[in-house]
Amino acid sequence: MSINVIGAGLAGCEAAYQIAKRGINVKLYEMKPQKKSPAHHSDNFCELVCSNSLKANRVESAAGLLKEEMRKLDSLIMQCADLCTVPAGGALAVDRDLFSAMVTEKIRNNKNIEIISEEVTKIPQNGITVIATGPLTSEALSSEITSFCGGALSFFDAAAPIVTFESLSMDSAFFASRYGKGDGDDYINCPLNKEEYEAFYNELVQAERAPLHDFDVNNPKVYEGCMPVEVLAGRGIDTLRFGPMKPVGLTDPNTGHRPWAVVQLRKENTVGSLYNLVGFQTNLKFSEQKRVFGMIPALKNAEFMRYGVMHRNTFLDSPNVLNADFSTKKRNDLFFAGQITGVEGYIESTSSGLMTGINAAHLHEGRKAFILPVTTMIGSLSNYIAQGSAAKFQPMGANLGILPSLDEQIRDKKIRAEKIAERSLRDIEEIMKKGELL
Repeated sequence: MSINVIGAGLAGCEAAYQIAKRGINVKLYEMKPQKKSPAHHSDNFCELVCSNSLKANRVESAAGLLKEEMRKLDSLIMQCADLCTVPAGGALAVDRDLFSAMVTEKIRNNKNIEIISEEVTKIPQNGITVIATGPLTSEALSSEITSFCGGALSFFDAAAPIVTFESLSMDSAFFASRYGKGDGDDYINCPLNKEEYEAFYNELVQAERAPLHDFDVNNPKVYEGCMPVEVLAGRGIDTLRFGPMKPVGLTDPNTGHRPWAVVQLRKENTVGSLYNLVGFQTNLKFSEQKRVFGMIPALKNAEFMRYGVMHRNTFLDSPNVLNADFSTKKRNDLFFAGQITGVEGYIESTSSGLMTGINAAHLHEGRKAFILPVTTMIGSLSNYIAQGSAAKFQPMGANLGILPSLDEQIRDKKIRAEKIAERSLRDIEEIMKKGELL
């Protein structure tokens, strides 16, 4: 008997891979290319609709530790990401087109995975099923899920614009990474002096926004990590200078001084023909994006290949719905994976798919659930999903704060983070040696 996986995004492809590598047949349902969500454009699987950055790669960082845990557990998504990197300083960023194409090829060529290109509108009543349809689940299935789970929550997410390299005014920009990290040319920096910044700021906070029906962008359910730049700016004139436009760690070679503010551009593809505006998620009207962002000297003639957009994300009230193995409390053969569960971020979503795939396979083979300890980042995220505050449940990304304290007190933050990472990876290795993982 095969296992159903619905959705071929990051979590769905990871879950399908984990099941298939264990010799179990998978029916992977994906509505593309017949139908796409408002945020999707490509026919390939695992399309990255927001940033192309998978966050920090240092193992002593929360995001880096999560990625290293997944590498140890043989994550397909991490395999492909590591092969599709573009320079991004201390972060792991990927060429989004190469990445999605590579994942698609590996999934399509897996003999244990059958691709079914159709929209699923109802929750299958029989057989082990993984629902990994993401935060933009189609309306019909979303209604089914809401009914099954007794309700669903939502917040809004945003994406940043992408511009062409050849349209940039490089006489007003320079290559550099903060504090000299990376290869030195990982980012294009677009500096502004005090006068230029204040003029830009004044136009940004007054710019016309695209309509959001029945929703206030200042609502607390806008995820803080994807807050539109114009909303951040509205909190005060210096908010951006201490946020996405902070100039620390950079020196403008044209002046020999640190800029008053700076916009960083990061590569979108390996050939360096496209760059995205880091931290500039926005809900401005397209014409306003071109006008206001064009006030940044290096972007005065910028050609926008994609404007910033904002869209609704839906997530479950997971503490009341899911167990720590991502199975539902109502049906142990029905699993959810990905951002719909309330994990926030590309790799966090993938990690839930990894665990869901493993546990769907374990259930199929009659084995006990595989749950990592809370000393690991994956285990802590799983625990948060199942045990988080049911009254005020909100999406959670990887962070060291959700991990338990060390037995010893260490004041130095860097050393403490290194020790936390060592403990996590050691615990995973010991679990794998014990043969608890199918």
